[in-house]
Amino acid sequence: MKKIQLLSYFILTSSIIIGQSKSPTCFKRDRGHNYKSNSLSVSQIAETEKYDVTFYYLNLSMTNTSTNLDGKVAMYAKAKEPLDSALFELFPTFNISGITVNGQSVNYSRVNSAIKVPVNAQLDEQFIIETTYDGTPPTAATNPLGGAGMSQDNSPTWGNEVVWSLSEPFSAYEWFPCKQSLTDKADSSYFYVIVPSDLKAGSNGVLEQVTDLGGGFSRYEWKNRHPIDYYLISVSVARYVEYNVYANPVGAPNPILIQNYIYDNPETLPYFQDDIDETVDFMELFYDLYGPYPFEDEKYGHCMAPFSGGMEHQTMTTQGFFNKGLTSHELGHQWWGDHVTCASWCDIWINEGFASYSEYLMLENLYPNEKDGHMVDVHDNVMNQNGGSVWVLDSLNENRIFSGRLTYDKGAAIIHSMRYMINDDELFFQVLKDFQITYADGTAYGIDFKNALESASGMDFTDFFEQWYFGEGYPSYSIEWEQIESDLSIQINHTSSKPNVTPTFTSDLDVRFQRLGLPDTTIRFSISSNNEVFNIDGIGSITGVISIDPENWIINESGSITGNDITGLESASEREKIYFSPNPSDGVFYIENLNSPAHIIVRDMNGKIRKQTDVLPNELIDIKELGKGSYVIELQISKYIKRLKLITF
Repeated sequence: MKKIQLLSYFILTSSIIIGQSKSPTCFKRDRGHNYKSNSLSVSQIAETEKYDVTFYYLNLSMTNTSTNLDGKVAMYAKAKEPLDSALFELFPTFNISGITVNGQSVNYSRVNSAIKVPVNAQLDEQFIIETTYDGTPPTAATNPLGGAGMSQDNSPTWGNEVVWSLSEPFSAYEWFPCKQSLTDKADSSYFYVIVPSDLKAGSNGVLEQVTDLGGGFSRYEWKNRHPIDYYLISVSVARYVEYNVYANPVGAPNPILIQNYIYDNPETLPYFQDDIDETVDFMELFYDLYGPYPFEDEKYGHCMAPFSGGMEHQTMTTQGFFNKGLTSHELGHQWWGDHVTCASWCDIWINEGFASYSEYLMLENLYPNEKDGHMVDVHDNVMNQNGGSVWVLDSLNENRIFSGRLTYDKGAAIIHSMRYMINDDELFFQVLKDFQITYADGTAYGIDFKNALESASGMDFTDFFEQWYFGEGYPSYSIEWEQIESDLSIQINHTSSKPNVTPTFTSDLDVRFQRLGLPDTTIRFSISSNNEVFNIDGIGSITGVISIDPENWIINESGSITGNDITGLESASEREKIYFSPNPSDGVFYIENLNSPAHIIVRDMNGKIRKQTDVLPNELIDIKELGKGSYVIELQISKYIKRLKLITF
């Protein structure tokens, strides 16, 4: 669900990764959050977990001017243990004409939304609960897009009257009897919709036929034969025209139907037609990046409805308008959210983070001049506030679940960072494809994606997930650097916007250097602490133009960049007089032209401090115990700091 390549690259002459990262133990997160409900108690939820739903068959009469419903819904289920009764949900204001179990009328109890019926089923025994009901769903807004489980409105732009469903995250029971559990997907679903014959009804799966019932009514018979979560079952009723196009992805066995129900208004389709046609390009792109379209034997499509956004109903997204960002986002959901669904609303990132990143991938591949600006906007929105995690602590807070800043933008941005950390696009996109295979037609937690990354790459993403997924905030980097002939000493410091939660970020970091007479070069540094010193040989003369994370791989603020701090001595000529002698040495040396006491810090080429001491003018310094090698010696005289390279033999 969404709320409302030609680039000027530098010439990369270095591909260097410097440093090592550390990996503390990953926090354990409570997977019981998926058992929360905004309408049932914990004990009632436990009762619903005693059976699995296998099939929904909805047969309802509807129109486009009222949300009133009349009909029946059959829920097919299988007992997970010997079961006296089964509990499901339906909004309490509906009138129930009767309930049958396996075709036999039964008595039932009803407390608010909870309905309990006797089933007397043994382990693995199947049973069918059919509820005949009528009434009007609640009108109060109960979902993040400002509607209810079933809404009616007219388009303020086009004037068309529409009734449409929107069940995410907890509103399916507001219009049909169901079990609202993310981890219990039905194996399939049918939806028969009786409407006045001048209307059309869109839903999931394949439109098997439209039956003329006489008397001015028709029945649209939709059959979805793929596993489906409760909130993805949908319907939309209006005066529509049907506009179809076909995608032909490389490797697809057949063309893929993209079936669109557009307002029956002479101006609407011409206005959006080019945007709708682009769905073909997006389908072919994501087929390549994520693997085969999961429902290619049925269709993809859109039903228009008057709300500001889109909802990724399986195989037929409900959408208020068409543009490339919204359309690519909702199509991306067919893989991320529909085929593989979050196992808990705490892990809505599996749905919305990847769908949001689908927008970036669309731009990267089809509108490359727009991708950089898009990622800058994403980062800026995340940094609009200091804190907040991608992982959702309060899984009943719908506004937090669908936070545009955290779930969508930060969720997409950290996927971009994972891609950078992997540093191998072929491997990264193979992980996405394999994830679709491993969790096909099922559900997954965020930590499952971490495990998939680690298994494929051999890397440890524990720190990354603790800092970026469960953690809060973002780093602000600053750099101090000094040139020693053609060698460079660079200190990278960072602070956190939320230091009490996530004080340190250990993501790799790119730094771009402009060099005198040589092409720009970008070096990747592996960060393990808030203050890191690195030494780089043979880089050439740095002009002073340095860019932190120039390609926006990491959410961050860039702070100060300072170099060659020489305020402690009067002139450059005096500074140049200070040097080590002899150099190279056998480990014993002194500092030429040192005229006052100083402090020295000896670091190895990984930046680790090996020795430090105070020295006097003309004093011999002995570092033989450190062994042969190259060292950077930091000389501190009052406020003046100079770094010199010494080689011992």
